[in-house]
Amino acid sequence: QLQASGGGSVQAGDSLRLSCAASGRSISSYDMGWFRHVPGKPREFVAAISRSGGLTYYADSVKGRFTISRDNAKNTVFVQMNSLKPEDTAVYYCAAEVAVRVGTRDSTYDYWGQGTQVTVSS
Repeated sequence: QLQASGGGSVQAGDSLRLSCAASGRSISSYDMGWFRHVPGKPREFVAAISRSGGLTYYADSVKGRFTISRDNAKNTVFVQMNSLKPEDTAVYYCAAEVAVRVGTRDSTYDYWGQGTQVTVSS
């Protein structure tokens, strides 16, 4: 089970740190990703990280502002979101991927957590 937390309502330019805590299985066996969804739009890739944490991938829209990380010992994945913009407003989801290659499409992820709402006002 994956549980995302850390969302909230902030002003443009502020920062938030989202956490994704796993229970029942070790995340060290999975690549992990963050996605976001706005009603009426497709779910969007945000960031992904390999099992060891050595490889990270970002959507162009968040590159340079967001940082994904993981602590396998604590079974938790994070995304640090800086310089937030109103267009970052969405429900953010974490997901785990079994496949060997780190994916950036939601279809390659096998397990999903409940989302956490991020609202950025201008």
